[in-house]
Amino acid sequence: MKAHLNRYIQHLQVERGLSANTLSSYERDLNQFIAYIDQQGLTELTAVKRHHMSRYMLHLKEQGRKAATLSRHIVSVRAFFHFLLAEDVIQSNPSIYMEAPKQEKKPPSILSVSVTNKLLETPNCSSAAGKRDKAMLELIYATGIRVSELVSLNIEHVNMQLEFIQCMGTGQKERLVPFGKLASEAIVDYLQYGRDELLTERASESALFLNHLGTRLTRQGFWKTIKKYTKEAGIEEEITPHTLRHSVAAHLLDNGADIRSVQELLGHADISSTLKYTQVSKERMKEVYSRAHPRA
Repeated sequence: MKAHLNRYIQHLQVERGLSANTLSSYERDLNQFIAYIDQQGLTELTAVKRHHMSRYMLHLKEQGRKAATLSRHIVSVRAFFHFLLAEDVIQSNPSIYMEAPKQEKKPPSILSVSVTNKLLETPNCSSAAGKRDKAMLELIYATGIRVSELVSLNIEHVNMQLEFIQCMGTGQKERLVPFGKLASEAIVDYLQYGRDELLTERASESALFLNHLGTRLTRQGFWKTIKKYTKEAGIEEEITPHTLRHSVAAHLLDNGADIRSVQELLGHADISSTLKYTQVSKERMKEVYSRAHPRA
């Protein structure tokens, strides 16, 4: 079974060009599924039947998994069995009977402009690390890029003259994303007076944003940075890297940006991913109207 899983992961990587994070998620989910199947005494995937799928979902529910996690597991298992069917490893697909749990659709978490500004103004730029953090926060808010895209940037991906970055998104799709004056100033300050100090003796390192070892900053490192400045700024709201991405979309739409431009900026393959922010924008407009209109 592990051999089939390895072939499937290779297929996702080579044929579909999925990111390392997505591949890791698929592999983690499917390893859990295979471990469960092993515990049931099954040695071949052809022996997996409909009732095994039902019992597996019950097993996950008994572990206290949330609806979103259950849905992700279902997607992973279904896609795996679809691949096995196409490869003639199995003759029927038992995963088609897996029922996804109903999920409560929560609106994306959006920061107000004032809270966003408070967060972005918190880093102390007297140190190299502070200059780096300021540049990262300004750039991610200016562009709305994913944290994985941010930490993957190399120096050559940033055009300071034209003020845009060359970004590699999901599915290895490249796009150019502009940034503004404040982000530009923060990046220049970091490149001129901060990066060399962090670089230490690793002169060949091409990563734009470096950690204290002089190597590429990780997603986890940026996550810790967000947590640190949220606390220092005295912000009670929970802020994640994706919160900033959500906020960029909502703020752009609030200020009149058209939906297609926001879709292209964020690198959404499907416009439905961008449309959810229009609903948030409408709700915010209703709140403002209710507070401000004398006869509301």
